[in-house]
Amino acid sequence: MPIEEESKRFKQIREELNLTQAAFAEQLGISMTTADIERGRTRIPGQVVKELLKQYQINPLWLFGESGQKYLRIGETVISPKVVTVDNTGKENIVLVSAKAAAGYPNNIGDAQWFESLPAFSIPLPEYRNATFRGFQVDGDSMTPILQSDEWIVGKAVDDWDNLKSKSMYVVVTADSILVKKIQKDNQTTYVNLISLNPEYAPIRIDRSEIRELWQVNSKLTFDLEVSLQNVSLQNLHQEMKELKEEVRRVIS
Repeated sequence: MPIEEESKRFKQIREELNLTQAAFAEQLGISMTTADIERGRTRIPGQVVKELLKQYQINPLWLFGESGQKYLRIGETVISPKVVTVDNTGKENIVLVSAKAAAGYPNNIGDAQWFESLPAFSIPLPEYRNATFRGFQVDGDSMTPILQSDEWIVGKAVDDWDNLKSKSMYVVVTADSILVKKIQKDNQTTYVNLISLNPEYAPIRIDRSEIRELWQVNSKLTFDLEVSLQNVSLQNLHQEMKELKEEVRRVIS
């Protein structure tokens, strides 16, 4: 990464903290100011990189342009996938986890052989590129009416807590279960509330450290299309259109 970009990211951190060059230098243990670093005259010293990580959780790889993740939560549980599988061309599979297999998922979360025994497929659409995806079968009615039991959903791997979206649904993998919920963060603590769409289910409050993997639901597969069409009659639609046309003719004639 060019030193100019490195310096620009360093300056961005200081400005976001609303610190002067002198105050920022004091925080980082620099004898003078941060001016030379921000102007690209000198590289960021290793000790400064260490302090940025220690004090502000700045990811060194982001600082040097090798990662899109700006912050590292020291001591926070990693929520990215523990195992991925690939097909014979080297492309990542979408592994399918049925309701039955879900019972053994948490205990085998790092077992590549177990994952390779599960069915897998790929979807050649742009929405399923450049990320890791996994399929899960819905079990129960806690997310009705959006998700029905036995439907399949496809989740995109989440690797950073900062990427959580309040309007999205997530597959939450804990040490003993797999849940499909919306997530409400508590900015004052490390706890989160897992929210069901079905009002009969109370929120579940857990610490982030209890979550081992997180998948953002981005699509679902459903096969019971008659449920959505049960109140639609093509004959009725045709009759209504015919009556509407006759009404229009009477109005303009």
